[in-house]
Amino acid sequence: MNMEQQAVAFNAILTKEVLRFARIWVQTILPAGITMALYFVIFGNLIGSRIGTISGISYIDYIVPGIILMAVINNAYANVVSSFYSAKFQKHVEEMLVSPMPNYLIVLGFMAGGMARGFAVGVVVVGVAMFFTDLSVHSVPVSIAVVILTSMLFSLAGLINAVFANSFDDISIIPTFVLTPLTYLGGVFYSIDMLPDFWRAVSLANPILYMVNAFRYGMLGETDTSLLLAFGIIILFVVALFLVALQLLRKGVGIRT
Repeated sequence: MNMEQQAVAFNAILTKEVLRFARIWVQTILPAGITMALYFVIFGNLIGSRIGTISGISYIDYIVPGIILMAVINNAYANVVSSFYSAKFQKHVEEMLVSPMPNYLIVLGFMAGGMARGFAVGVVVVGVAMFFTDLSVHSVPVSIAVVILTSMLFSLAGLINAVFANSFDDISIIPTFVLTPLTYLGGVFYSIDMLPDFWRAVSLANPILYMVNAFRYGMLGETDTSLLLAFGIIILFVVALFLVALQLLRKGVGIRT
């Protein structure tokens, strides 16, 4: 395939993915906005008024970046894992694999679809947050870079989960038992400086912690970890998962029988 044909193929996958979640926005976009609004009410207003400030920042302002990024993570992952598994279940993936389309284009197309839903939900959550607090952005480039890289990472993770899934039940195992605990323990609602030494050391092994803190730096100029280290970890995971996804498609793992 030449570059023009590859561009057409990529746009076809991306358009299909965007239309897929846009058509059912009541199920894909709206619930995230409602859920995050509840986080702001419960954690931001009710609990936050008792906590006061963290690092000189009001509690509700402190948790806003983490809540936004949590929505991006969950939706980027959910979009790809459900979409790719559905395509695999309905035998659409086999059609793409036997076409002249290179495997990396398939990965990029699904990844872009997950990123699109992550961005869409992120915008909705930002709109919801504006009802509860005055948002400020310390560094626009850092904030945008973190959202892009994080949504890429979890879109790829969703694709890998879908490759290995053998049933619709399997696509909920990782989000339930891995993604959700890591997200809640990733510094969304607290600073790791508030933790005892042992749990602080455990938290530093959680990659989501670095994503949340990098985004918090972009929004508030406050972070518990090194910004360069955070970007290094995120980029390393993105590259690693992309290569893994590419290899899985090349070998036809979970697809070819």
